[in-house]
Amino acid sequence: MSVTIREVTTKSELRRFVKFPIDLYKGNPYYVPGLIDEEMITLSRDKNPAFENCEAIYYLAYRGERIVGRIAGIIAHAANRVWNQHRARFGFVDFIDDQEVVDALFAAVEKWARKKGMDALHGPMGFTDLDHEGMLIMGFDQIGTMATIYNHPYYPQHMERMGYTKDQDWHEFKIYIPDAIPEKHLRIAEIVKKKYGLKVLKFRRRKDIMPYAHKVFETLNAAYTPLYGFAPLTKRQIDYYVDIYIPLLRLDLVTVIVREEDDAVVGFGVSLPNLSHALQQARGSLLPFGFFPLMKALKSKARVIDLYLTGVLPEYQNKGVNALLFTDLIPQYIKMGAEYAESNIELENNTAVQAQWDYFKREHHKSRRAFIKHL
Repeated sequence: MSVTIREVTTKSELRRFVKFPIDLYKGNPYYVPGLIDEEMITLSRDKNPAFENCEAIYYLAYRGERIVGRIAGIIAHAANRVWNQHRARFGFVDFIDDQEVVDALFAAVEKWARKKGMDALHGPMGFTDLDHEGMLIMGFDQIGTMATIYNHPYYPQHMERMGYTKDQDWHEFKIYIPDAIPEKHLRIAEIVKKKYGLKVLKFRRRKDIMPYAHKVFETLNAAYTPLYGFAPLTKRQIDYYVDIYIPLLRLDLVTVIVREEDDAVVGFGVSLPNLSHALQQARGSLLPFGFFPLMKALKSKARVIDLYLTGVLPEYQNKGVNALLFTDLIPQYIKMGAEYAESNIELENNTAVQAQWDYFKREHHKSRRAFIKHL
């Protein structure tokens, strides 16, 4: 039976688009599903403020009436302006191991991209740097995280077969929690606080963090500027992410570093207990029973910590500010009984970020790739 590609045009089709990977990976012990309703919002033009600067198209592949693949085509106009490029992105891509299916999906997005005047297609990437990005190329026997993509080993094989090549790699590490704060970090933290007039903020109530929430994202904009495909978040996008993330935070795992003279946010670190197993139990839905394992995982002690967002203003990078984050957060991890932290994705060529783990036992256990094809 031949493959048919259909554009997603209705809400019910979009829900099938979102649910397809949950069905594709049913029973896979390493796949971690996202939340269906959250992904519906991300892909909705009237709800995601990224569409101020993006356009997108979604396709489903069918054999008869059976869905066998999905793909999104995205043009991030703001990122193209920042990087002086004319690229389209592919993302939200999943498929059965079938050459005809894969070729048809990518042919549809490549045709769309050329029609829009783009000269290359790269991904997997999302609308912003905070969406999932990078196809897994190593670590297929490692459980995924809420912040990353899991995919079958045959995915990158099909990319190479179609002529897609490496554009960028990311590495991921297990960072083992030490029994105590390294002595060097304690010394550096004290020196940095005094030298630059910095202080560490902790929060007991969510409303206490709100005066700093937008400042954190402004610091993120400055810190992430050199990163692959990044474009600064707009005020509407920051409002959107504040609404999403603040309710999820474990305040004991949030550290904000400010300059005492003007209360500017110099750096921040946000981590969470690993939610992978809870999300597997939820199978994409909070109701009727998915809410309970997620809340339990958020509030309980945890063997694994996920490092989600970390940023330091460019003028304070490589000056020891990360030591302030370590000296605050390591005792929290020890108290929780954590064995290791998942770094989540770090650019292969971002040696400064990877050097911060030199004083910890670490294991490089996953890699992922952005592929590119010139059209």
